[in-house]
Amino acid sequence: MNPVEKVIRSVDAAQRRYTPTAFVFGVVKKFGDDNGGVLVSNLAYSAFVAMFPLLLVLVTILGLAASVDASFKVDVLNAVAGQVPLIGHQLTGNVHELKRASVIGLVIGLVSLVWGSTGLAQAGLFTMEQVWNLPGPARPGYVPRLGRAVLFLCLLGGGVIVTTGLASMVTYLHDGLPVKILIEVLTAAFDAGMYLGAFRTLTPKGVPTRNLLPGAITGGILYTVLQVLGTWLVHHYLHSDSVYGMFGTVLGLVAYLYIAVEVTVYSAEINVVLARRLWPRAIVQPPLTEADRASMALQALQNQRRPEQHVEVTFHDREQGASGPATTPRTPDQITPPGPDMDKPDPGKPEPDTDQPEPDADQPEPDADQPEPAKSSAGDQLPPGI
Repeated sequence: MNPVEKVIRSVDAAQRRYTPTAFVFGVVKKFGDDNGGVLVSNLAYSAFVAMFPLLLVLVTILGLAASVDASFKVDVLNAVAGQVPLIGHQLTGNVHELKRASVIGLVIGLVSLVWGSTGLAQAGLFTMEQVWNLPGPARPGYVPRLGRAVLFLCLLGGGVIVTTGLASMVTYLHDGLPVKILIEVLTAAFDAGMYLGAFRTLTPKGVPTRNLLPGAITGGILYTVLQVLGTWLVHHYLHSDSVYGMFGTVLGLVAYLYIAVEVTVYSAEINVVLARRLWPRAIVQPPLTEADRASMALQALQNQRRPEQHVEVTFHDREQGASGPATTPRTPDQITPPGPDMDKPDPGKPEPDTDQPEPDADQPEPDADQPEPAKSSAGDQLPPGI
């Protein structure tokens, strides 16, 4: 063993020994197994496409209602801009130039919003299907996906309303550190609720809601920290004017969306790793841990496309005679949510063959005294008459 491999194996043994480090590495490893970078890029692009129609509809509605309460319009725009601390005000200002406060603009914006949010929901559904490693027959069809897209759109609309209310609390409450902390705590709780709603909408029904809570809470906290950190950077180190102009706005929006989506995918991976106990994982292989075998089995079994297709995963690196644990799936049925009953027999153990015909009761038993037919030295039965 060379010195570099020796050091790596020492680090590997240390991270597997402690649950926190083993769990964190398990989440990172699962993210890589699922091609998480590709999922993040696809979801971030879909979010970028859906962002402008959403703002266009919002600003158009506010333009139509500005005569009722102009201050409400300002509060809503500030609340939406606060969701993207680096370039939020530039973004809402640029969208403001697009609207004409007319019914035609509203209709065009609504059509674009439905198209963009549908694409975002489809990308989110695909991401959750990949994260949970669902085989083809367990994935929702076209009509259920459209229904979930509508629910996701309603969730986004409700999020804007609640975000506006939270942003308005600063105006009516006294300014101070305790108030700011209270607002951030409430914002984190709301963000966690939004994550839970999004995970529940985009994740198959077979996954229990309790399995979505850890990732939702983690995502809500991390997203709130991302917003606070972005606001702090703007106020202390960054300026609003960019030498890149509109290109700077677009690049800033893409970067912010990418980080937010990466937080989302990692939060979803936390749910899967906890639900299927995919840790500890090995940095250097071989040997494989049981979590390594389970994750590899998940990657293979999700490639089933039709119920008529049979896929089975086995491993030959275990000791001879050892059977696989119940946490290592072998067939697609065992990874379809909510998964198999863990009280069932070990899937690694072969089941008895029940297809063998039972002996016929009417058939006479062979006579024990009957001599066996003679055989040649080569093992072949002699021909009759010899």
